[in-house]
Amino acid sequence: MCGIALSIGPEADPATFRRMLAVLAPRGEVTETRQENGLLAGVRRLRIVDRDRAVQPWVSADERHLLCYNGEIFNHHELRVELTRLGYAFRTTGDTEVVLAAYLVWGEDAVRRLRGEYAFAVVERATGRVYLARDPLGVKPLYWSRSRGCLHLASEVKALVGHGAPISEVPPGHHGWAEPDGRVRLRPHVDLLTLGVGLPVIDDPDEAALLVRAALTDSIRMRVDTDLPVGVVLSGGLDSSLALLHVHQLHPNCVAVTVGVPDSPDVAYARRLARDLGVPHEVVELRPRDVRLADVREAIRISELTEYGDIINAVVSVPIFRRLRELGVKVVLTGDGSDELFGGYPMYHEVGPERSRRLFLHKIRNLCRTELQRVDRASMDHGVEARVPFLDLSVVELAMRLPLALKMRDGQEKWIVRRAFADVLPDYVRRRPKNPMSYSSGLHERARLYKPLFARIHRSFGYDLLEPVRRDFDSVLTRCGNDLDRAIADGLARPDYTMLEHARDLVGAARWNAAPVVRRLVGPRARRRAPAR
Repeated sequence: MCGIALSIGPEADPATFRRMLAVLAPRGEVTETRQENGLLAGVRRLRIVDRDRAVQPWVSADERHLLCYNGEIFNHHELRVELTRLGYAFRTTGDTEVVLAAYLVWGEDAVRRLRGEYAFAVVERATGRVYLARDPLGVKPLYWSRSRGCLHLASEVKALVGHGAPISEVPPGHHGWAEPDGRVRLRPHVDLLTLGVGLPVIDDPDEAALLVRAALTDSIRMRVDTDLPVGVVLSGGLDSSLALLHVHQLHPNCVAVTVGVPDSPDVAYARRLARDLGVPHEVVELRPRDVRLADVREAIRISELTEYGDIINAVVSVPIFRRLRELGVKVVLTGDGSDELFGGYPMYHEVGPERSRRLFLHKIRNLCRTELQRVDRASMDHGVEARVPFLDLSVVELAMRLPLALKMRDGQEKWIVRRAFADVLPDYVRRRPKNPMSYSSGLHERARLYKPLFARIHRSFGYDLLEPVRRDFDSVLTRCGNDLDRAIADGLARPDYTMLEHARDLVGAARWNAAPVVRRLVGPRARRRAPAR
């Protein structure tokens, strides 16, 4: 994984380009650049695959094309074999060269062969045209903006705000061309709305369980193909526990990391599982009073997020990845995406099947700007590559083919996942009800104290050049009775919370934070023991 930055056009300025790349410094370990007339390209590279030779920007053997690439292609070994048979002569063993080779051999169809988490730009050096592509779910980010005589591309919004121009995003699952005149024309290479359409519904529980188990196990197997230590962000819930169980079996060197207050459910469940498996376990113990305004501001700076709840989750996430960096862990797996795919949210079960599918698709399409953006920024700001096995395209397609009745059964969410791994999951994990990360960590309400300041802090970094902070869509959806069309219209009509809503929220958070103090002041005091005689 990396941070990439490019300035292309006759007005490309080396000083401006260096500032862009410097902003992305936390995303990698080494800075590699190529600068020529009208093309400034650079990468802040996190060395994971072929660490010494996979330098970037990578230039084709005939020097006609240049690649800047962020991500990991998990099927690069298979693609390398196929490309070698077709006559391509490789100079490295990494996935970076495979990406460019695939493009040179298969053209724009190459993205349909890539299995991974990626965003990249291929520049035609003679013409200045740039081919852009982003992975189907948007795990890895890519943004662009224009200034006079120049197109700028970067992995994060913060690298582009200095231009003072509107910022646009390459949407997930899209690819296309940025022309020398600045026009950017993109189209889908994967359409999530039609994924799985035409394939039979899998409604037999036994078949579904076997397929879920095979798909997820294979997805995790591909993501631990490294000689580096592998971490797991462990909440003690179903999804992260499954990730840890598999990593423990598939990789010789793994560690689990958990964040929360000392007596939180997350910490208790995670400690028990790590102890039972004999896996090294790092617990970042925080108390609510440890979360201060400076931490909230830093989480907003890092994450660039645009919904209040996601920002709160980022506040809780940052300490996890900070600890992973201190441990020297550069590769980590998370359980993100499972709730969206397998019915972990009540709203899926409160509406009919058709409306449920629309909600499902809406959540999946927006993960790139919610959970996945949080995970990317919080991890990469600490030089850690986060991989999300639940969002492998094969797992997503399978989930699209499962009826809601297999995702929620007998009042239990993600029923089919629990069924698929019933023989390997400890009973205390399999039966644990879902808790949102930041609630069960015990830190959510403390971060909520600062919600009225989120939008102002977000604007102070210039992130509103992409989009402003807005109301949490899930709360809007709940108010609209889980009617997606009404919720979208409501969100457009009133993007942010009113002052009264902020005030009510602040009062609620203040009461929660004051409660422990009040209990200590008015609660029964421990009796003094009489001195021994």
